[in-house]
Amino acid sequence: MFRYIALIVATLPAFGASCETLTSLSLPNATIDLAQSVDAGQFKPPAGNGKGVGTAYANLPAFCRVAATLKPSSDSDIKIEVWLPSSGWNNSLQSVGNGAWAGTISYPAMATALAAGYATASTDTGHTGNNADFILGHPEKLTDFAYRAVHETTTAAKAIVAAYYGRVAAHSYWNGCSTGGRQAMAEAQRYPGDYDGIIAGAPANYVTHLQGQQVWVNQVLHKEEGSYIPPQKYRLLNDAVLKACDALDGVKDGILEDPTRCHFDPKELACAGADTSNCLTPQQVEAARKIYSGPVSAKTGRPLFPGLERGSELGWATLGGSKPMSLAEETYKFIVFKDPSWNYMTFDPDRDMAAADKNAAAMMNSTDANLKPFFGHGGKLIMYHGWADPGIAPRNSVNYFENVVEGAGGERKAAESIRLFMVPGMGHCRGGGTDTFDAVGALSAWVEKGKAPERIAASRVTRFTLDRTRPLCPYPQTAVYNGSGNTDEAANFSCKLQ
Repeated sequence: MFRYIALIVATLPAFGASCETLTSLSLPNATIDLAQSVDAGQFKPPAGNGKGVGTAYANLPAFCRVAATLKPSSDSDIKIEVWLPSSGWNNSLQSVGNGAWAGTISYPAMATALAAGYATASTDTGHTGNNADFILGHPEKLTDFAYRAVHETTTAAKAIVAAYYGRVAAHSYWNGCSTGGRQAMAEAQRYPGDYDGIIAGAPANYVTHLQGQQVWVNQVLHKEEGSYIPPQKYRLLNDAVLKACDALDGVKDGILEDPTRCHFDPKELACAGADTSNCLTPQQVEAARKIYSGPVSAKTGRPLFPGLERGSELGWATLGGSKPMSLAEETYKFIVFKDPSWNYMTFDPDRDMAAADKNAAAMMNSTDANLKPFFGHGGKLIMYHGWADPGIAPRNSVNYFENVVEGAGGERKAAESIRLFMVPGMGHCRGGGTDTFDAVGALSAWVEKGKAPERIAASRVTRFTLDRTRPLCPYPQTAVYNGSGNTDEAANFSCKLQ
């Protein structure tokens, strides 16, 4: 890849190319579909992708917009876009990830990166629409979605950046959450030379067991009569959890700094008589206990995937509807069993997660804890995960992080290259707790200045007003109140082991 980019640069004048002339750029297995100068504040997303319309686009600087189609296989049809600041480029590339099944360019995330001075890239991963319709009969498209599209996008984006500016990007970064977090892990594990720094938020990297757990939770709530917990009782559970455990960290503030210290038992809400909105039936108590514990192997007694944490209850509606999350059910239908008629109510954790591992793990999972090739060239990885995430169990990130630390030679050695930040009270990627923080800034300071993040400043914004700041601490440290001062001010907290 680097030799090819160097050849491109060698053929260009020192000042690079104009935007429109990039249409003639020759890239392997690629066609440039568009190279267009966009004036400041004039970008309009394609029809059907209006998310983020408003100040996210209205305040964009002028840039060169490049769209291309990549075809690494005969059945590939990967759409990408690369945006290049017309002025004020910070000499770095920031590629951004997708969510769920992807199927669209991540325009809002690209806008954020561009506004910060980055050249930025995104891909639809090779199909259109946030669904699994592309999978059956198209193994190459599945490969594109799983990992190849991101790598191919990275290679093309670096070449386009080099062609436009007449020099390669000084640094390259990946920034993604959820599916974007899985893509981050795939890059670090499969293509360790692609990026200098990677941000992996709430990574969906253990696909075969994560999606199985999501199917299983829905089954737990619906398989037996009376086990369903109606959404109005999620608040009941959450209130009880906070009452029992909020003050364990020394500050009563509506969030759990470390929910693993909370051992609230839903039995405390058991109905004394008839079912009411203020109590849980015996079946509901058992269902809640299972959601907290996660699926466990009936054969070995070992956990198959972590349970959701206490404090996540207000988000359980995403898993407890009339059927499982579509991503989870479709993963088993179309990737594991290749059977659109598969019925999730037949799901057996031992049998079907084993089948998933056999049929899909090599393609979809990004769980390899050997990151030495990535770390070996100076690569830095920041992981983050909300402790109240109802979609991807937070301890999945903790487990992976601890496996990487062990493989890297212990905490001190691993701390040179990887940090995990658990965000108290935050749900899936955003929402709740102090969920506003600059992971990109922390990563770039680490990569470019050698300044490892000892804490990341985070804040809570309520109705457009900043009303709380806290430090995010590198796991296993947590933010500990110093004992005096306003508990809504980060200056009064220190990162410590407890």
